[in-house]
Amino acid sequence: MSKPHILLAEARFYNELADEQAAGAIEAIEEAGGTWERVAVPGALELPIAIKVAADGIVHFDGYVALGCVIRGETTHYETVCNESSRGLQDLALNHNLAIGNGILTVENWDQAWARAKRDQMNKGAGAALAALAVIQLKTHFGTK
Repeated sequence: MSKPHILLAEARFYNELADEQAAGAIEAIEEAGGTWERVAVPGALELPIAIKVAADGIVHFDGYVALGCVIRGETTHYETVCNESSRGLQDLALNHNLAIGNGILTVENWDQAWARAKRDQMNKGAGAALAALAVIQLKTHFGTK
């Protein structure tokens, strides 16, 4: 696999969590010899459109990493954000043959969010980047674009 160029699309609703997730993703991409660019959106619902806009643009990306966090609140808005952001990413991946790593954390509370975001714990930012890199490798293997 040549040096993959990855877009990190970050939901910045929780800035500190976003930074930690991005740091994990960047470490994984650089360890794989890849390059990256970052773009920020307000929340998880905007991540699919950010990736679609980038995929339709003139800059070529081999893969995409969606990073964000949704923490359950007191209303059903949590389910809407979790389901629709994930559905949007999956639709993009399947309908447009995009290599997307889904790093949107869907958690009950702040402690769970940090346990998943921290690089010395679950490091889900790196996990999402590794997922995108694996799909890029799969696409290369089968000669698809």
